[in-house]
Amino acid sequence: MIPMQAAQSSIDADALIAEVQAADFLRISIRTLQAWRCRGAGPAFVRVGRAIRYRRRDLLAWIEANTVTSAR
Repeated sequence: MIPMQAAQSSIDADALIAEVQAADFLRISIRTLQAWRCRGAGPAFVRVGRAIRYRRRDLLAWIEANTVTSAR
């Protein structure tokens, strides 16, 4: 089995992934991702013609920005 860090380092963080893959990566529905995009919320995305794509780097940055470390 490949260690997680080794597996992640072999993935191109700037590669564009489809909306379905981005939703799966975030463990949310595609409809939620679409709703966030329409409201101007959620991770940054790239429009390629009519297609929507996401960079893994942007998904990871969005996760970090929305991580809550303590509940007050």
